[in-house]
Amino acid sequence: MDGLIGFATSTTLVEVELLLAAFVLCSLIGLERQFRQKAAGFRTHVLVGLGSCAFTLVSVYGFSAVIGDDVRLDPSRIAAQIVSGIGFLGAGVIFKGRNVVRGLTTAATIWVAAAVGMACGAGMLSLAVMLTALHLLTLFVIAPLLHRLPSPDSKRLLRITYVDGAGVLRDLLAVATSMGFTSSIEHSRRTEQDGLRLVVMEVQFHGRPPVRELIPPFMELDGVERVALRRDEDPDDDQS
Repeated sequence: MDGLIGFATSTTLVEVELLLAAFVLCSLIGLERQFRQKAAGFRTHVLVGLGSCAFTLVSVYGFSAVIGDDVRLDPSRIAAQIVSGIGFLGAGVIFKGRNVVRGLTTAATIWVAAAVGMACGAGMLSLAVMLTALHLLTLFVIAPLLHRLPSPDSKRLLRITYVDGAGVLRDLLAVATSMGFTSSIEHSRRTEQDGLRLVVMEVQFHGRPPVRELIPPFMELDGVERVALRRDEDPDDDQS
């Protein structure tokens, strides 16, 4: 018993230092999610990191005093269970709507926070610091740069033909907004076909998903006759 207490005392300072390192690094990850007002923010990421670090510390140091010639322990077993458990937690922040999936980045940051905590618990502080730095670099520097890259959708319009006076435009804009798009109407004209009053409207949509993903949900709306994707500079280049 005295040997067990002595071993625990000798590792206490190391355990506290590693736990504090996990707290600081995971706080940086959590602050980014909190700043963007995500469902899983500062508290979630800090707790995930601390929990992962604590489990790893238990795996590394918790049973060292009982290891002998007749006792063999595998420290990686607890670490493997952490990975499985974090998968359930990450899935809880992913939201799938009608035509859009949200929360994937937040779920990924939870995985990163767990990895940082495990790295700290294993004493791999250089790995934990580098992982945190690359994570923040990706979200704060690289991601905004990617948004500035020219997209093929910047020159594409959706030509939508729908029944006039049936409230279809309101439904179209509601669907586009729910999928994360903003819109600007470029051209609009009224026509008549087989005694039916129609509106032919050309709209430019801006958003992260490809514009073509709007076509199936638009075609499901009552009153929509046709949806075609075309390039802005070529009025005859239509694709249904």
